[in-house]
Amino acid sequence: MRLTELEFYLEDFLIYCQSRELSIKTTSSYEQTLKLFILYLKNEQEIEEPSKVKAGHIRQYVKYVQERGKYTVVGNEKSRKINWPEHRTDYQKKVSNITINNYIRNIKVFFNWLYTEGEIRKNPLESIKQIKTERRQKAAITEKEFRDLLEQFDYTKFHGYRNKIIVMLLQDTGMRIGECLALKADDIEFKHRMILVTKTKGRKERYVYFSQRVQRELKHYLKFKDRYTSTEILFPTTRNTEMSVHSFEKQLTKAGKQIGLSVHPHQLRNNFARQFLMNGGDLYTLSRILGHSSVTITEAAYLDLTREEIAKKYQNHSPLSNWKI
Repeated sequence: MRLTELEFYLEDFLIYCQSRELSIKTTSSYEQTLKLFILYLKNEQEIEEPSKVKAGHIRQYVKYVQERGKYTVVGNEKSRKINWPEHRTDYQKKVSNITINNYIRNIKVFFNWLYTEGEIRKNPLESIKQIKTERRQKAAITEKEFRDLLEQFDYTKFHGYRNKIIVMLLQDTGMRIGECLALKADDIEFKHRMILVTKTKGRKERYVYFSQRVQRELKHYLKFKDRYTSTEILFPTTRNTEMSVHSFEKQLTKAGKQIGLSVHPHQLRNNFARQFLMNGGDLYTLSRILGHSSVTITEAAYLDLTREEIAKKYQNHSPLSNWKI
């Protein structure tokens, strides 16, 4: 089957992404977004060459997505008979502005690449801005909810104890779940209570730090782990392989449902950041721990404390409260 010019460049772009060692999740997001966009250009605009794409086509595509709704268009028609999108409860429901902004961002990365490669003379995404979205406050996990969550894991079994330690480590260090599952036992430095994280999102090694409480748990877990596994992976499966993010997410979701709590791994990272700030931590240090490229990113992602939390933080740091007057 003959590839159109846009389809050819998409295949080349995906090879480029692989050469950059981007995560599978990121590359898949690019591929899915761009296949649907290219399909729209071909069927609705009769465009098959990147040089013919204008800014107006991007704006019309955004409107098209907003009007069509979720799952009404698929990149491969054969998948309809496998996934049956029409049977989904959210079929044809409105696509959120956050999702549309993700589409715009992915398309922009593709056309920036085409422009850099010299394949197009003008970038049609240059003047395209993202849609304004209302910031949603991240749901916090309370101390009681966290204790109840830990109680859902069967500590007498290897996988249960392993999952408990993972949850504690995510809450105590702010690591991403993918970073945590890639850890080796030798990455832990108990003397200074820190862990070297090597498989990071930005491919830059960094240290995260853990508390005395987690130190005790980790030492006990390592002895427990050595009785059941024979691998250097810190949190392996019972088959001595690296556990997948999807597998852990399912187990965490199941544990949360048992106490009526909707929880996912990244929420524990969010919760760490919130508690760090509430306990007097500063944004610069938090940014370093989380592995962000700038404090601006940290501020935009995590500085959304509630009014009650801000009031409490104020009382702890009020100048007159701490002065002897």
